[in-house]
Amino acid sequence: MKEAASVPALRRVTNPGDANHQGTIFGGFILGAIDEAAYVEVRKHGVHRWVTVSIERVEFKAPVHVGDVVSLYTKPVHFGRSSVTVEVRVVAERWLGGASAEVTAATVKMVAVDRHGKAIDFRSAPTVVETA
Repeated sequence: MKEAASVPALRRVTNPGDANHQGTIFGGFILGAIDEAAYVEVRKHGVHRWVTVSIERVEFKAPVHVGDVVSLYTKPVHFGRSSVTVEVRVVAERWLGGASAEVTAATVKMVAVDRHGKAIDFRSAPTVVETA
């Protein structure tokens, strides 16, 4: 997937606390960033509560190292009544030399919900975040 714009939805710098004992970044760190980037994208389509329904097929193609800058590019690919499906592409910029490496990509389905967790039609619901 190519990014819709040259500006990533999210950028993260990796730190030693994000890494395993071999100095590579935990997959969970990348999964969390994917989830966060998808949220940044869907929030453009309505200021609602959004929850993650699924993250499809995450296959790591290259490691991420401490000090790398991870950029996540998003693109909405499907709009439902209460859901938006977003493609997320992850690229690591190496801290030494600045070369880029494609790390992984995923498809994330997010659903707009009310304060009770019930799916809502995000296209017609008021765009306000309800508080508890």
